[in-house]
Formats: sequence, structure tokens, C-alpha cells
Amino acid sequence: MAQPERTDLTGRKVIYTDEEFVNRDNVIDILKKAKSIHDENSACIDYLYEYNNGNQPILNRVKEVRPEINNRIVANRANEITSFKVGYLLGEPLQYVSRDSKKENITEQITRLNEFMYSEDKAAKDKELADWFTICGTAYRMILPKNKVDDSPFSLFTLDPRQCFVVYYNGLGNKPVMGVKYVERGNKDIVYSVYTDTTYFEIVNDKIVKEESHILGMIPIVEYPANNARLGAFEVVIPLLDAYNLTISDRVNGLEQFVQSLIKFVNIDIDEEEFKSLKELGGIKFKSTSDNPADVNYITPELNQTNTQIILDDMYQTILTICGMPNRNGGSSTSDTGSAVIMRDGWEVAEAKAKDTELMFKKSEKQTLRLALKIAETLSDISLKVSDIDLRFTRRNYENISNKSTVLTSMLGSSKIHPKLAFQHCGMFADAELAYKISEEYAKEQEEKAAKATNGNSGGGNGKNNATEPIAE
Repeated sequence: MAQPERTDLTGRKVIYTDEEFVNRDNVIDILKKAKSIHDENSACIDYLYEYNNGNQPILNRVKEVRPEINNRIVANRANEITSFKVGYLLGEPLQYVSRDSKKENITEQITRLNEFMYSEDKAAKDKELADWFTICGTAYRMILPKNKVDDSPFSLFTLDPRQCFVVYYNGLGNKPVMGVKYVERGNKDIVYSVYTDTTYFEIVNDKIVKEESHILGMIPIVEYPANNARLGAFEVVIPLLDAYNLTISDRVNGLEQFVQSLIKFVNIDIDEEEFKSLKELGGIKFKSTSDNPADVNYITPELNQTNTQIILDDMYQTILTICGMPNRNGGSSTSDTGSAVIMRDGWEVAEAKAKDTELMFKKSEKQTLRLALKIAETLSDISLKVSDIDLRFTRRNYENISNKSTVLTSMLGSSKIHPKLAFQHCGMFADAELAYKISEEYAKEQEEKAAKATNGNSGGGNGKNNATEPIAE
């Protein structure tokens, strides 16, 4: 497969319009202008997607000197970066938890919402989103109500960012005014599905072929950018990744050229047939004189493997540092603690990068959640607000579990700290509110059991011991 033509890789462009409202009169003009910018983004996204899958420039390399020895090796570090970033960010499913338990039935309603998301395989679809924005800097999700409510009142879709975009108002707040996805039919016609907060348009060949109003009150397509620049995780180190592939390929070329060294003839005239015979027999007989000494040997320049390995290691460490990934130095010390290893090997930097991505993910997730709650309120008995719900990433809840349990025990032992604060700030629980509620109920059960046991021991016993014996006369 030929690799897409490389374009300037400096993040994806945000698509803006000066129109605050999109309607039948201006939707086609806005779409045309937006599509020209999207086409640039789409070309970059396709390049990065192919690059992540192993279709990299080294495969198209042309070698002019000894072209028969031209190893083209892809050491796919880009895919390694993507896999680590996605696995570290969403190795455990995102959870919705309560921000305020004072409202009636809020925990039960959030549990119901989580069940809706589970039935829609949201964890897997979050992973698909993360794959896209990690590779190309942005991703898109669509949420629509179901015609027939089953386990969930809404459906979630992960869209291909090469065929989807959102247009924002070029004014205060940059609110989204239009979401677009499109497909190419067999007859080469491109069908654009355009959503505003009130209307759905279907456009083919610059003509509106369908127009319907909807009651969502929001655009059902939500963008999930990885960062403000919409840069992919490995995009900034592509020159280093290309150099890494080139160095490894040349290293193998050097080894192969050493094995297949050229033969040098000094003062010996040999024709093609004799050379073929030499290759078959493996030897040659010749005469020499003191005036014209003859010589036959191999030209054997050998690549310095030690120096090459130093260069490769340095490039790899630079790639890891720039991308915020833990290194592979394998160092150890008898005095290492868990925290020391985390700091030394770069895991703290990886966590900082993940938290930065979390903030962007949560911002977009709230838009999806707002629409999901609106659909759920209409089609089910859930009545929640976004402000009632907190989003939790649970990947590190069980690190340093001994220290966290010690903090929890110490805080619970203080008469000046409310037990709920101890659960919230110890870091052990993904849903501190639910953990506190379950623990409170359990503590009450144990107190009631202990009270019954105490009452039974004080009021029980056999009749002989408690009866008053008659006084002997």
C-alpha cells in the first residue's frame, strides 16, 4: 500500500464560522468552507493513521549504491506509544460517581446510568475514541435516542474523524453550531448529514434533499480533542521515528554488505566466466612477480555496532522523554521505594500527561453526558444533572494501597474529620460516595449485632444461676 503524501504535521485546524446560527439559507455555504479545512485535516489524519499501522516512509526508500541490498525495516515505535497511552489512560473503565449524596435516590440513579452505559459497551467505545485522538489528535462521538428503548434509551457511536467534523462559532465561547458526518455511496455521491441544535439536513451535490427538526436541543456529535493543538501522541517525534527506522535499516544493510563484501583484484585480469567459476569453486590460482605483485581479497568495511547502538538508545530515550512515557533503563537500587521507582523511571511524567488528557476528555464527556441525561429523562425515570455527577478514571486506585489504607485509618480515627472526607481523600475508592454509604450501612449492622449480643449476655443465662435459693431454716 502506498503511503499517503505527507503534509505539515502541526496539529489539526479548528473549523470556525462567522455565522452564529445555521439554517437552510446558509448551511450549504458554511459546509463548503468548512469542508476545505476539513480536507486538510483529513489528509493529516490519514497519514498519521497509516503511520501508526506501520505504513511509514522507510518502506519507500530508494538506495542508489548497491540497490540490491536495501533493507527497509519498520520499528513501529509509533504504535508502541499509542498502545501505552491508550492502555494507561483507559486501562480501567471510566466511571460515573455521585458528587452530592444529599439528593434523594441520587446514588441509585447514577447506578442506573452506569447500567445504561454498560449495555452500550461504553468502555470499549471510550477505547476507540482514545485510539483516534491519541493517533491523530481528535476524535468524535455521536449519541442518538433509540426508536425502541431496550436496555438503554440512547445509542453511542464512535465516528471516523476522516469523515466527520464540528464547526464552531467564531465568537465568545466558540460554541459548536454544526456537526457533520458524511459517507460516499457506490455511485460516488457524497451524502452529508448535518446536525444543528434544532435541525437535521441531508445534503447531496450541494442540494438539501432532506430537512427535519429534532427535539434534542443540542448537536449530537461531540468532538474529543486530545489537547488544544489537536496533536497526536507521536506526531511531534515523527522525524526521530523516521531516523530510528533509517538507522536500524542501515545497520542491517551494513551487516549484509559485510557478509556480501566485494572482491578486489590487484594486477589480475579476470573475465566474467572466470569470476563465476571463482564463486563456484571458492578459490583462484595466480602467479605474481616482484615487480607486479598480484592480490585478491575482500573489501570489508564493517559498521561499528557499538556506536550505532548508542545512537539508537539515545534516539529512543529522547522519543520517550518527549512523549512522556516511562523509560526502560532497568536501573535498581536496594534502597528503592515504590515512589522512588515511579519518579526515577518516568511514571510520574506519564501520569502528568494522562491527567492533562483527562481534563480534555472530561470536558467533552460532559457534553455527551448532558445529552444522554436529557434523552434518559425523556425516555426513562432518571432525573439527573451534570452537576450531580463526577467522572472518575480508576487506573491508579490500588497503587500504594498500604499507604492509602493507613491514611484512611488515621483520618477515621480523628474526631475532627468527618468520615466522608476520609473516604474522599484517601484515594482508595473510585466512587468514594458509594464506598462511604456501603461502609456506613455495614458499620450500623455490626453495631446492631454487637448490641444484641451484649443484651443477650446480660439478660440471658440458666434459671438455676439466676433463681434465689431458699434459705435453710
